[in-house]
Amino acid sequence: MIKPGMYISDRYEIIDKVGSGGMADVYKAKCHRLNRYVAIKILKPEYSSDKNFVTKFRGEAQSAAGLSHPNIVNVYDVGDDDGLHYIVMELVEGITLKKFIERKGKLDIKEAVGIAIQIAQGMEAAHDNHIIHRDIKPQNIIISREGKVKVTDFGIAKAATSNTVTQNAIGSVHYLSPEQARGGYSDEKSDIYSLGVTLYEMLSGKVPFAGDNTVSVALLHIQGEAVPVRELNPAVPPSVDKIVQKCMQKKPERRYLTASELIQDLKKSITNPDGDFVKMTGAAITDSPTINMTDDEMEEIKSAAKTPATYYAGHDAKAANKLQKEEEEELDTVDSKLEKVLTVGSVIAVIILGVAVLYVIANFFGLVDKIKNNDPLIPTVAVTVSVTPTQEASPTPTQPLVTMPDLRGQTPEDAEKTIAAGNYDFDIVYDEDYSDEYESGLIMKQYPADGTSVSRDASIKLWISSGKQPAELIDVYNRTLDEAKETLDSKGYKVEVEYEADSLTQYGHVIRTVPERYEIVEEGSVIILIVSLGDQAVTATVPNLLGQTEEAALAMITEAKLTAGKMDFMYSSTYEAGLVCDQGYDAGATVEENTAIDYFISMGTDPNGGAVTPTGGAEPTSSPDATATDTPSPTEAPSPTPSAATYRSVLAIDVNPISEANMDKANIYLEISQGDTVMKLFEQDDMTADDFLAMFNYYIFSVENDNFSEGTATVTVYVDGVKYTNETFFVTLEVVN
Repeated sequence: MIKPGMYISDRYEIIDKVGSGGMADVYKAKCHRLNRYVAIKILKPEYSSDKNFVTKFRGEAQSAAGLSHPNIVNVYDVGDDDGLHYIVMELVEGITLKKFIERKGKLDIKEAVGIAIQIAQGMEAAHDNHIIHRDIKPQNIIISREGKVKVTDFGIAKAATSNTVTQNAIGSVHYLSPEQARGGYSDEKSDIYSLGVTLYEMLSGKVPFAGDNTVSVALLHIQGEAVPVRELNPAVPPSVDKIVQKCMQKKPERRYLTASELIQDLKKSITNPDGDFVKMTGAAITDSPTINMTDDEMEEIKSAAKTPATYYAGHDAKAANKLQKEEEEELDTVDSKLEKVLTVGSVIAVIILGVAVLYVIANFFGLVDKIKNNDPLIPTVAVTVSVTPTQEASPTPTQPLVTMPDLRGQTPEDAEKTIAAGNYDFDIVYDEDYSDEYESGLIMKQYPADGTSVSRDASIKLWISSGKQPAELIDVYNRTLDEAKETLDSKGYKVEVEYEADSLTQYGHVIRTVPERYEIVEEGSVIILIVSLGDQAVTATVPNLLGQTEEAALAMITEAKLTAGKMDFMYSSTYEAGLVCDQGYDAGATVEENTAIDYFISMGTDPNGGAVTPTGGAEPTSSPDATATDTPSPTEAPSPTPSAATYRSVLAIDVNPISEANMDKANIYLEISQGDTVMKLFEQDDMTADDFLAMFNYYIFSVENDNFSEGTATVTVYVDGVKYTNETFFVTLEVVN
């Protein structure tokens, strides 16, 4: 079982679980080799032994590993550790587009078009690398805190070749293209259809096709017509409505042929929303007007129809000759076949006539009666050939039949033992299917049926049960807890409940489920209901970590439903080396659940003589030796030399100036100022964007300066020597000594 604090491949430390899908769970982890936070996707244990799932899982990494684009989640690593198969990806802090739509109901027009453009740009990069995603849907789109849109989950992506044909409807059925729904050819235009459905949902707040089951929804994709999005949301401009219609055309050739064309029209719709620039290719004509023809025109048509040359009008001579040659070859073929039939018929007629003549002659001379009486004058050869073998030759030996045993309900191993015990020599062919009657792994059906007489070496077929057929998880969002539990219990699911503060969902109602609604879920699976506490936050009490070993402190943090924050070292004269000597929040403080608690490990007493102690347990510093070699004058009192005041604070930066500058690396310099006093706080060359986020997401620091005082100070960030002016960062200084 994956738990916070465990390491994978001695490199990735699991921090927390952030999501779950049909075949894998996603965790936030820290890569200690590169000192950065990542997302690690781990195949669920029940699928780790299935070669098909493992192959598909690795295929996701292979599909996405070669893609590097701002709108595609980067894949860093792939591997396995003691049976755990995992993919390491870029960690994107944010929410899925699906949750974003659910919270807002429907999106603003420009907001929806902007998101669609970024999705299309990610698709364009994949298509340029001959990769088809095949599962574009809001659940697979992540919106980061900075507003960047990322396409993820290439689990069923395939290389675009002439053989890219779906074996079944893969992905969420609400976003499948018609060709995917019917199991046909899948190419780049299939992704464009799915993006059209996603844009439809962003603009209207609902999917274009909904039904009681996946089959009915798939049929609507193939045969149904969606209500125009402008009828559901009159604020949608005509150009955007036409873009959605063109993306969702039933025939692929009528859609946008490339993501690039779609991006161009989406950008035009922002600057010219009422423009008529969307070209609907190959649209069917809805009306055929009646054309009145004059008598002269009718006479001309009649006369032209009698002329052989009319057939070839509009064609060049080469085409006419080719057509004429094909007609002659067809006639020759017909004549050839007819000639063969007549020839065979004539031969048969001659044979019949000859036999009849011989019979008449034989009967005339009495030979027929002699044959009937076995007259020796008649050559015995004819009798031997035609009669004797059928009467005297020994019959061809036939293999004895056996009764087909009943193998249903047995495992394949037990069935093979039954067959061996009966001394059968069956040739067994296995297949799989879903069954409501037999558990997974048992034989659910056989051919021939039990009791049937078969040869001992007959070929038989056995179907192995895959368990009950997975169904689409029903929607219980916004229902009360009791209603949701009752509904899921009736479907055979196991229900667990978790609570979360959410101002957008009424208290006691379901915010969402894990797995999410409409996902394909097997009966008996565990469904987690996330229930709203309204505006009330779930709180926890910070434990007292001081004096504990790091292992014990981490256990206490987890038990208190908090998460471990950053660990650092400091000198302490109070606590022995290796023990926790300070913590980010005071013991007994009330914080929200899952709050990160920073802690400090003692390095023992400062060898230079000073001693840094935790704020909660500072020891009084002994007065320095006041003895002086020179006798002070009566007017001067001896006093110790004051040391500079030390202040501690926390800096939290939730923006990334390196990324905003479109740079991979940059020289970072931070200075802290209070009043007229300015001093360096931090400096590092060639810092990456990921390292910046990891470092300053929650940065604890201390400074020494007599000119500072307790209170607010300002931190300024410089990127390659240029001051970052998009935001001002404030910190609160607290005196330490």
